[in-house]
Amino acid sequence: MRYLKTLLMALTLGLALPALAAGIPVTLYKNPNCGCCDAWAKHLEANGFQVQTINTTDLASIDQKYGVPENLEGCHTAIVGGYVVEGLVPATYIKRLLKEHPPVKGIALPGMPVGAPGMPGAKSGPLNVYYIDASVPPRLFVSF
Repeated sequence: MRYLKTLLMALTLGLALPALAAGIPVTLYKNPNCGCCDAWAKHLEANGFQVQTINTTDLASIDQKYGVPENLEGCHTAIVGGYVVEGLVPATYIKRLLKEHPPVKGIALPGMPVGAPGMPGAKSGPLNVYYIDASVPPRLFVSF
């Protein structure tokens, strides 16, 4: 009987592991020729995300659809857990966003700053990630 219980527990855990191993889903809209976006996607995958890439040459319409202001635009737009993640935001801060669940549209790291995940080189100073919401000027989410 003890052997049977052990076997059943092992089978139950074995069936549950693939579900636990599934990454956090991300839909990434990017230019098909952008290497930094591909590197950012690999950064996310290495940190527990599962990235689905959608190549487009019309990122402006994607930003407009998801309400990303021009001053917060990055090189790509991602949808994660119902939030917009604009630009090269590190995985750590995306996980923080999902954990804290603030009442905003998302977060953004504007531009293509050197030293952000996907951009080679050392950063020359702190990089700022902002909330995407209705506030003007944008509110700081984190500086790293």
